[in-house]
Amino acid sequence: MDTVEIIKAVVFGVVQGVTEWLPISSTGHMILLDEFLQLDMTPEFMEMFYVVIQLGAILAVLLLFWSKLCPVSFHGKPHLKKDVLALWPKIIVACIPAGVIGILWSDMLNALFFHPLVVITMLALFGVLFLVVEHQNKERTPTIESVEKLTYQAALWIGMFQLIAAVLPGTSRSGATIIGARIIGVSRVAAAEFTFMMAVPVMFGASAIKLMSFGIKFTAIECAVLLTGMLVAFLVSIISIRFLMSFIKKHDFRIFGWYRIALAAAAAIYFGFIE
Repeated sequence: MDTVEIIKAVVFGVVQGVTEWLPISSTGHMILLDEFLQLDMTPEFMEMFYVVIQLGAILAVLLLFWSKLCPVSFHGKPHLKKDVLALWPKIIVACIPAGVIGILWSDMLNALFFHPLVVITMLALFGVLFLVVEHQNKERTPTIESVEKLTYQAALWIGMFQLIAAVLPGTSRSGATIIGARIIGVSRVAAAEFTFMMAVPVMFGASAIKLMSFGIKFTAIECAVLLTGMLVAFLVSIISIRFLMSFIKKHDFRIFGWYRIALAAAAAIYFGFIE
């Protein structure tokens, strides 16, 4: 039985590693996955698991973007990197809206909005937004080509879109922030990079809150399931992030919009919202 749970954790880790970074909603996919492949764990553990498994994905961001996130250069004589020091306050500003809401009202919001209909609606709505925004940007030259050129105002705007994802499951944190960035003229590559960077403090904070709430008294199988999910999410996230960064250098985000709409339609049929 324990082996079966570990295999299930591998599947959850794969889904997390793919859907956390592609703008297609990890929450939506986790809800659907849970319908077909349920871990034999307590509801309290699962609530924590869905959040803390993201730590594996975050470690992939730290690995791939270490040079852009670490404010200290160790090449030659160690020294501070001014561009990175200037970037981190903007990341923090972008994370404040969702961070405040998450700390104060996370449980209440989950109780209100964590429902298949909300997830399906947001999958479809932001799928349409991807199509509209990318169509409007087709002939538009980005005004912000790199994360280093982001202003505090732009960072806060992107953070407000992240807030939408924090409140309404199915939005996709990466999807919301990328759309917000694209609306204000950020290039696709810079939008994706800043989305990944914003995830670091947000997910570390969310994971810390869930771990403190759950406690550290894990059974052996709970510990094995959690660590397996995190490890697989880490490895798959490396592949997913590299794929996305390579893909968007030649393509826009419209394919993800169509995918979200198709997934929303399939989920609506499955849950009986469409006959």
